[in-house]
Amino acid sequence: MRYNLKRLLLIPWIIILVGCSLPSRGEGTLTGHVTIGPLVPVLREGEPEPTPSPEVYAAWQIVVFTENRGREVARADIDPAGNYQIVLPVSTYVVAASPTGGGGGPGGSPDYHVEITLNNITHLDLDIDTGIR
Repeated sequence: MRYNLKRLLLIPWIIILVGCSLPSRGEGTLTGHVTIGPLVPVLREGEPEPTPSPEVYAAWQIVVFTENRGREVARADIDPAGNYQIVLPVSTYVVAASPTGGGGGPGGSPDYHVEITLNNITHLDLDIDTGIR
């Protein structure tokens, strides 16, 4: 009986010690600016290109996938100024912009490959092509 009690008390300590001694891969930050355009089919000479409104940015999210695009890891909203930030575990990822709510339509963004390193900021600017011509 006494032997079993010692084993029962020893098991949680072993679990705690092993868990604390395992190396942590840590985290890093992915940040950047999103460019969306074109916003009008024809731009007249001398007129500035329109700036996306907060609603245009809100219609998109940044999506992070595992390196082989096998699983979604995280999503982040784009702020009204076109910026985003995501804290991620150290690894290599595929990043793309996707319409919120899974909607579709013309345009989109290409896939970008990024490596997140320990305690560092990785900067990735994304371009979204609206498909307007």
